[in-house]
Amino acid sequence: MSQPSDYKKLMRGVIPYATVDGADKAIDFYSRAFGAVRQGQITRSDDGRVLNVSVEINGGLIMLMDPFPEHGARPSTDSGLMLQLIIADGDLWWNRAVEAGCEVLSPFKLEFWGDRFGRVRDPFGLEWAFNEPAIEKQQSV
Repeated sequence: MSQPSDYKKLMRGVIPYATVDGADKAIDFYSRAFGAVRQGQITRSDDGRVLNVSVEINGGLIMLMDPFPEHGARPSTDSGLMLQLIIADGDLWWNRAVEAGCEVLSPFKLEFWGDRFGRVRDPFGLEWAFNEPAIEKQQSV
């Protein structure tokens, strides 16, 4: 995949950098589950593990790498970190992720604060939240 001209615009703010066991498989899974698009090339170690790759999801970036325990890079699972997607079409995003194989942690439903919200865990152990703001909030998103 070639790097789009707006790639530099994505390289700002806070970018999560997740260590997942099987980064190549994660790239494919995130494409199916979240509509991810790889940005740029994959940088690999001499033994073929992923050192760095960027994927765009919903207008933001997440960087991925394989574990390198010999350098202290362990999988990011059980970190307490949750990746949140702010989306206008919650059913589309939710159904695609669940159909791709995400485990439902809390169902996608209308919550007391007025938004539709749900959480899943992907096969690589990362937790994702889906937040569809209430209609009056969506107009400002």
